Amino acid sequence: MATIRNPIEWGVEQFKSAAQHADSMSRSASREDRPAQVFAPEVRTIRVADLRDALTKGVEDFAAYRSDIILLCLLYPIVGFVLARVAFGYDLLPLLFPLASGFALVGPAAAIGLYEISRRREQGLKTTWADAFATLRAPAFGAIALLALLLFAIFFVWLASAQWIYGATLGPEPPASLSGFLRDVLTTGAGWTLILAGVGAGAVFAVVVLTISVVSFPLLLDRNVSLLTAISTSIRAVRRNPGPMAVWGLIVAGGLVIGSVPLLLGLIFVMPILGHATWHLYRKVVRH
Repeated sequence: MATIRNPIEWGVEQFKSAAQHADSMSRSASREDRPAQVFAPEVRTIRVADLRDALTKGVEDFAAYRSDIILLCLLYPIVGFVLARVAFGYDLLPLLFPLASGFALVGPAAAIGLYEISRRREQGLKTTWADAFATLRAPAFGAIALLALLLFAIFFVWLASAQWIYGATLGPEPPASLSGFLRDVLTTGAGWTLILAGVGAGAVFAVVVLTISVVSFPLLLDRNVSLLTAISTSIRAVRRNPGPMAVWGLIVAGGLVIGSVPLLLGLIFVMPILGHATWHLYRKVVRH
């Protein structure tokens, strides 16, 4: 019988395999011959009002290309359904919520095509859904791929942490049924410990991902910079704007919760708006 560890172990193995090829991919994926930018971009101070403006522009981008974008974003609920089926099919019910909530950890990588659409619209270029894949020709595509792998690694560490928390509270045996699992979680002291510990750990992972990626992907898409430069710029952006970035993190978390109801179908609309808005947030934070 499959155990609760199998998907995590499989994921770690896949990450290691992908990482072995990342260096060669980063050397061969450039679409331009221009040299990489070596200096760190300047970070600006923003206000909460700038977040509102970024969201407004995100809605405008979505409205301008909604047919193409909805087609692209149909993938999100499909992935959600697959994750749910895996969880129920392999006695991984305790990991169903971590799998769903963990989407926020890889969301910045999943939205890379949306950043490209916003970038092209900003430049007045004719754009269709196929242009989302133009990121494959970005000068810093190797760094983009490495950052995406890093987020997936964090995602798998989150799953391992969630598994450990379950084992330390309600585990180690998987629940016999969904109703029994919900009863144990909501009506027992161990269940409430599971909730508090899980939410706390999830918040830590979310803060880490927000800090290293809030402007990293758009920056790598916009300029030919190194991965280290992109991550350090994102960290500086958060350190300079702790209040607005905290609000932005809450907006993203709240949007993803709303988008998960019903049956993750709301992500078809929430993800593109947040993705486009992230591009415009980057334009406000990083001086051009």
